[in-house]
Amino acid sequence: MLTNFIDYLHFEKRYSEHTLIAYENDLKQFIEFAEIQSIQEFSSLSSSFIRSWIVELIEKGVANKSVNRKLASLRSWYKWLRKEGLVSHNPLNKLKGPKSEKRLPSFAKESEMSTEHLGHYFSADFDGQRDALMVEIFYQTGIRLSELIHLLDSDTQPGAIKVLGKRNKERIIPINSLLFEKIEAYRSIRNATCGRTKYLFVLSNGNQLYPNFVYRKIVAYLGTATQLDKKSPHVLRHTFATHMLNRGAGLETLKDLLGHASLAATQVYTHNSFAQLNKVYLQAHPRGTNS
Repeated sequence: MLTNFIDYLHFEKRYSEHTLIAYENDLKQFIEFAEIQSIQEFSSLSSSFIRSWIVELIEKGVANKSVNRKLASLRSWYKWLRKEGLVSHNPLNKLKGPKSEKRLPSFAKESEMSTEHLGHYFSADFDGQRDALMVEIFYQTGIRLSELIHLLDSDTQPGAIKVLGKRNKERIIPINSLLFEKIEAYRSIRNATCGRTKYLFVLSNGNQLYPNFVYRKIVAYLGTATQLDKKSPHVLRHTFATHMLNRGAGLETLKDLLGHASLAATQVYTHNSFAQLNKVYLQAHPRGTNS
């Protein structure tokens, strides 16, 4: 039955592979906690029982954000069970999770993202040029890891990249001529190495990239080029957003570039941007200092 639910999320809801794995693991964890043997047993579970699961997770040190994601998995599961007529009520309807701690997104400094870093770190062969271009596209477009992996060779053109985001929502992101020249140079060495390919980014054998491969490459680069404690491809997305705001981009524009469904997700970057504005104000305004 769980397999049917995951297929539903995959084919009808169009959830990403990463989300599908997380949901499946969350539900398996809950099923183990509740010692459920059959689908009918979900009908007898109460909100107080599920609350006891939340308490156990918190006592084990699971972060509030992760607890809330597990609850979201369970909510979706119960909604699907009701849709299929397998249960008559959802015990999570009035259940609230713990308040998530607010963490500001980590981002690199502009100086740490200079082209000099790229030139010194990456080799001139196929692997080096591919990895350097991955960093450039992450930083210059703010796309997600899954979006980069699924970029088709035909998705890039002079002045723009076409991205297929969450829920199969397509968006066009502008790029400058220099980035397109780098894409063309990479494409040339890629074709010479492994022939023409369906996907823009591939392994040296021509196969499509996979998430852990990209993650390791980006973490290794950020570990060398920056002073960041947290390192991941998503940090480059945060860096893109923060630098755009710092240089005057509007929230609506940034929302469209990032592919957010609402401004609420984009507004988290205003905290970082305000810190930069405050620094400039203190340095530039005649009464910005205490002296």
